[in-house]
Amino acid sequence: MTEPARSRAVLSSEDFKLLRKALEHYLPTVADSEDSKKFARLYHRLGSAMGS
Repeated sequence: MTEPARSRAVLSSEDFKLLRKALEHYLPTVADSEDSKKFARLYHRLGSAMGS
């Protein structure tokens, strides 16, 4: 029986940095929307995932 293929990360650490930077610029645009808190939380989770 063969071993299953090793899984690979879907996003690189550089991807997380780029997404976080994009959100940083997008947050002021959605500041008055219902989703602003969701985007802010995503921004912080991306930072946690990067270890910063």
